[in-house]
Amino acid sequence: MSTVGHTKRTTPAAIEAMKGTRPIVSLTAYTTPIARLLDPHCDLLLVGDSLGMVLYGMETTVGVTMEMMIAHGQAVMRGAKHACVIVDLPFGSYQESKEQAFRNAARILKETSCDGVKLEGGEEMAETVSFLTSRGIPVFGHVGLMPQQVNTTGGYRSLGRSEKEADKIRRDAKAISEAGAFAVVIEGTIEPLAREITAAIAIPTIGIGASAACDGQILVSDDMLGLFNDFKPRFVKHFAELAPMISKATEAYAEEVKARTFPAVEHTFQPKK
Repeated sequence: MSTVGHTKRTTPAAIEAMKGTRPIVSLTAYTTPIARLLDPHCDLLLVGDSLGMVLYGMETTVGVTMEMMIAHGQAVMRGAKHACVIVDLPFGSYQESKEQAFRNAARILKETSCDGVKLEGGEEMAETVSFLTSRGIPVFGHVGLMPQQVNTTGGYRSLGRSEKEADKIRRDAKAISEAGAFAVVIEGTIEPLAREITAAIAIPTIGIGASAACDGQILVSDDMLGLFNDFKPRFVKHFAELAPMISKATEAYAEEVKARTFPAVEHTFQPKK
């Protein structure tokens, strides 16, 4: 089979093999131009269901659909040549049964050509993870704070402070690792627990609001870029402040339009002489 024109993409197996070598760099991506900018610097790009909140203004991720995930997965795949691209399974697309999970995961892989899918859940999802991975679908796990379960867990808060909570997260991470996931996100979990789990399980842990000791880190790219002035969780660092820059640029544009100084002659098409 010819490989002409194909760029070697980072695979889920390569991500798994990075445990203990160097930290894994991950960010979310939802569009082609952003994927192109992030791709050279990232090992993994996640088309997260966080797009419901970031792009569509939803209060939670629960309203995100398969169609939305596929459309944005396709967009990111057009822009990513190097990074491993993973697409979230949205709420309601995999919890009913392992067969439902396979149908929807297979649809995402077929329609986007992404490298794998991510799902939330621990012990209760281990059988599903095993079912998917044994049938050729790479799975990225997600334990700790799980945004799709925010309606039953009392909102967005850090977890693992009680021994009961900590033990549940330990068991969840172990179950997902043993079920065959290639990596697992640990979100919103107290630092010592995230550090402990990272040392205890065989697959890479990707932290968000967890620990620098995790095998990698992930942030929502829009948070990292400072696109939201009114929202900055404790675990987010703004590596840029794009929101005020965009606001200032828009103000300048509006002033020039009102003053009729834009478009200038050089921005228009003139008759040929």
